[in-house]
Amino acid sequence: MDQILNKAGSYWFGQKATKEIDSIGEDLNSISSSIGGGAKWLVNKVKGKMQKPLPDLLKEYDMPAGIFPRDATNYEFNEETGKLIVYIPSICEVGYKDSSVLRFSTTVTGYLEKGKFADIEGMKTKTLIWGKVTAVKTEGSKLNFTTSVKKTTRSRDAYEVLRDGISVDKF
Repeated sequence: MDQILNKAGSYWFGQKATKEIDSIGEDLNSISSSIGGGAKWLVNKVKGKMQKPLPDLLKEYDMPAGIFPRDATNYEFNEETGKLIVYIPSICEVGYKDSSVLRFSTTVTGYLEKGKFADIEGMKTKTLIWGKVTAVKTEGSKLNFTTSVKKTTRSRDAYEVLRDGISVDKF
């Protein structure tokens, strides 16, 4: 009789524990859908969804690892749609070894596919004036930046190394 009660008790306890764990997962999902990017990253980490570092993701999609500032570590990436959202702690500028400069908002969005980051919001570059970057494409050792003003071709090598951003007042 004791064995039967022990088995019944273990089964009941297991069922309750499973429901509680599922409930925690649902709570985390609802929290994650109602909060911003950095916190979503934390919720995903708590839920056990580890994401690769941003430079590794960029390399996987044939983009230079250092195109974003070094402190842009939190991001969301939807593999099905290709939508990438990168969170940057503050508005900043990054200078590259080819003397080009990119300015980043606190959130940069776009669609990432092999060799291309398109429909970009939150990134500017200075050609003659500051222009909104709408797309970045890789072509061998070159990067093509399409802006609202013109298209420029730059050395891809200049964007391979992670660099620190310098805070600026406005995007």
